[in-house]
Amino acid sequence: MRTLVGVTGSVLLGAAVGALATAAVLWVVWGRRIHAGAGDRPLDGVGMAAPELPPGATDVLDVLASTTIVVDKDDIVVTASPSAEAYGLVRRNRIGHEDIRALVRQVRADGQIREDTLRIGRGVYDGPGDAPLVMAARVAPLGPGHVLVLVQDRTHEQRLEEVRRDFVANISHELKTPVGGLSLLSEAVLDAKDDPKAVERFASRMQVEARRLSRLVTDIVDLTRLQVADSLHEPLRVDLGAVVREAVDSTAVLAEGKQILVQTVIEPDLVTFGDEDLLVTAVRNLVTNAISHSDPGTRVAVRAQRRDDNVEIVVADHGPGIAPEVQDRIFERFFRVDPARSRATGGTGLGLSIVKHVSAIHGGSISVWSQEGRGSTFSLRLPDSDRADRETAGDGPGQLPAAEAGPADTDELDEPSVQATDGTDRTPDTPHDARKGVVTP
Repeated sequence: MRTLVGVTGSVLLGAAVGALATAAVLWVVWGRRIHAGAGDRPLDGVGMAAPELPPGATDVLDVLASTTIVVDKDDIVVTASPSAEAYGLVRRNRIGHEDIRALVRQVRADGQIREDTLRIGRGVYDGPGDAPLVMAARVAPLGPGHVLVLVQDRTHEQRLEEVRRDFVANISHELKTPVGGLSLLSEAVLDAKDDPKAVERFASRMQVEARRLSRLVTDIVDLTRLQVADSLHEPLRVDLGAVVREAVDSTAVLAEGKQILVQTVIEPDLVTFGDEDLLVTAVRNLVTNAISHSDPGTRVAVRAQRRDDNVEIVVADHGPGIAPEVQDRIFERFFRVDPARSRATGGTGLGLSIVKHVSAIHGGSISVWSQEGRGSTFSLRLPDSDRADRETAGDGPGQLPAAEAGPADTDELDEPSVQATDGTDRTPDTPHDARKGVVTP
């Protein structure tokens, strides 16, 4: 990523330097015209001469990707791109940022090009959630007494770099925990070789740490694969009913261990285009997350249905819920609402991030409703590949009872019969008891 940003920055810098040279030539010509006809210029509202740009100068400034500002010898803004005012860099024909004004003064004093990275508030910068913009400023002399300011918004690149650093740091930390545990446990086994019970206990713990390490490596590989541009290069028709059943079946052991009933209601003929294995992984992560955060003896509801122009998979639990202030962060890599509980349940902190990436490459979305003390409901929406065929045949989309974002409604899942659009009853699927791995009658 650093290489890509570096190359991009070099290209942009080269383009800016070339544009500066072109603009300088035009500015010299313009400066001569100004001096030749200074007595004929009208005055602006503050009593300063209002110079006119020569033909072509505006075009040069307009094609620059950077935000551009030109000031005269009295620091009056002669011309500026619209984004300069949008960023608050120009106010009332003056440069509105003290750091840029300081750079302009330095350039005017010695004629040397100056560069700096600035943090500029987004309008009125008061709230802690409104992080300042990261701007790269380049200031250069331009013609007689004039200075050109080029500013580029590097906030996105800065954020990507921060994410990269955080990801590497988190991977290092997460890998150290199971690897360190395995090292200590192996030493304990050697020290307790004459105590069979102790060896058995330590070996059992080693298996837990090994499984945790395996899950972490698998999730890292999956997430890396999802970030490749062609990660979905051969989409196929996928039966989402089969996806949900496979995902729920794969969580049966986990659900049985906590005595949690996983119930499913699946509308028939739900199809999307995509990668079946990735979709199974996404749904399994949602169900695993619901089971892990639910109290023993409760239920998890899984519903697959058509909704508007999409197909939707909803997973609801009766867990502790998620505080509003962190709901926007739960899809970040390695973010945990409760780190202690997540590690106790074997979570890697990557499951929901994988769900987000899977939904994105399939043209879908993932959302969450949650309230502390009432549980959470995750909704995965994907394009309905059969919508056009149904409309051509004159059939409207089938409808299940609306599953608006809200608390889990597992009582409704006790009735497998669902009212279809033609007024008849049909049973898309029966409640599935994941504790026993069988379909209940």
